Amino acid sequence: MDNLIFIAMSGAKENMLNQQLHMNNLANASTTGFKADFAAARSQPVFGPGLASRVYSMTENPGTDFKSGSMISTGNSLDVAINGDGFFAVLDKNGTEAYTRAGNFRVTETGMLTTGTGLPVLGDGGPVVIPPAQKIDIMPDGSISIVPVGVENNATAVVGRLKMVNPDLDNMKKNESGLLVTKNGEPAEADGNVRLVSGAVESSNVNAMSEMVNMISLARQYEMQVKLLKKAEEMDQSSTRLLSLS
Repeated sequence: MDNLIFIAMSGAKENMLNQQLHMNNLANASTTGFKADFAAARSQPVFGPGLASRVYSMTENPGTDFKSGSMISTGNSLDVAINGDGFFAVLDKNGTEAYTRAGNFRVTETGMLTTGTGLPVLGDGGPVVIPPAQKIDIMPDGSISIVPVGVENNATAVVGRLKMVNPDLDNMKKNESGLLVTKNGEPAEADGNVRLVSGAVESSNVNAMSEMVNMISLARQYEMQVKLLKKAEEMDQSSTRLLSLS
């Protein structure tokens, strides 16, 4: 009896967790550069006194779908998308280096280059700061060229270069902020072979229809697990009545 309860209870729990993951994917279907997450679980014996005759479901480390999203042309000189493999380096809210595919950049009043969510963008020498400029262009190699305020349009200056990396994807994971970091916690090395497309951003790679189908399937599985728990309760009550008769 308890074997059935273990399986149904842990299965229902994993279905709830998986639903939360797919809901997060669906909520970020329009988030620039977002990468969808995978859910995974496996059966695990319950160890204790005696034989491991009971089994429950255990969550595995979630995976990430690194497939590229589609290119969306914006015409904005501060919007850039990575052409192929690679990531932009940024500082997360804790001041730790992290990585993203979101290239919808902005310049603050102090001249700092940030992502659309306000995270500082890193260059070869740290956070990128752009002097007052009447025109800003980001080149395919990540170099930042400006026309300073008060000079002729042909007087350009290179003020920095974006740090772009292309680490082994097997060594990457998402942190609690949804940014990518290395599993060993060490900053990835800059890769000069990463190339950009100016005036465009990368869309999320979430397939909204697929996520909806997965959520419906998980809801049905959860309902089935709850029915099994109720059936176990009915069987327990029937056993109790039989014992009372004897």
